[in-house]
Amino acid sequence: MHNIRLELEERFPKLNFIPVIGDVRLLPRLDYAFRKWRPQVVFHAAAYKHVPLMEENPCEAVLVNVVGSRNVADKCIEYDVEKMVMVSTDKAVNPTNIMGCTKRLAEIYVQALGLAIEQGKHNGRTKFVTTRFGNVLGSNGSVIPRFREQIAKGGPITVTHPEITRFFMTIPEACRLVMEAATMSTGNQIFVFDMGASVKIAYLAKRMIELAGLVPGKDIEIAYTGLRPGEKLYEEVLSSTENTIPTDHNRIRIAKVREYDYNDALKVANDLEKLSRTVEIPDMVRLMKKTVPEFISKNSQFEVFDKES
Repeated sequence: MHNIRLELEERFPKLNFIPVIGDVRLLPRLDYAFRKWRPQVVFHAAAYKHVPLMEENPCEAVLVNVVGSRNVADKCIEYDVEKMVMVSTDKAVNPTNIMGCTKRLAEIYVQALGLAIEQGKHNGRTKFVTTRFGNVLGSNGSVIPRFREQIAKGGPITVTHPEITRFFMTIPEACRLVMEAATMSTGNQIFVFDMGASVKIAYLAKRMIELAGLVPGKDIEIAYTGLRPGEKLYEEVLSSTENTIPTDHNRIRIAKVREYDYNDALKVANDLEKLSRTVEIPDMVRLMKKTVPEFISKNSQFEVFDKES
């Protein structure tokens, strides 16, 4: 937060902004921010996004990604916000890990709430839009800064698997597409972005070594460490014509997803909150898998629950 503030002050000296530190899990803090600043548009990007960490800490993933998203959406209704834009992930598509499933559950709640308003079943006027995309180069936890550090130390660069691939976009690309989707939306859509071709992480590592003026395998080794908990080799293609509807923007499409009843989505979010706060992990994960049946764990301690159904 401090570095972001310094960068904004340096690059935009005439910009008037107030940093507010808070926690989406804390309703009083959220209420203060909404009450004091009365936002017209809310961009909700608060989340835990690191897959292995969330496999090891599933209750925290639920409290931030699901309960926190419910809290923000509910405050948007309460304070008559015009539009809420939620940033989701490609890992919400056929999730194989806790993080991806919690983001899908957040999508379900936000979209169900928006549809209930649209159908006259819930008070409010807020329009909800969700954006899904893949990895953002240079963001917190991105492989680029990690590889750069490993090269500076003389290696090795660590890659989990020689065949693992990911979709990438730059920070400016991601921000621009989120803003464009926000302006396009009429409410209750999940927008997916064309991420281009997927990239082999091993190829990315080799190119970074070469760009540093070094020789892969000679100056810097690449070590393969094995897939981490919840990790899969390939992420889902977000923008195929089979599971999306086109828009006027050639890089933005609308996802075809199952719609959920708001009361069902609210009950699930509330039940997950109770289970996560009392750290009842088995029952919590079972409920997640029941609500999102396409959630099949991979390389995870939670695979045992898939065998129960």
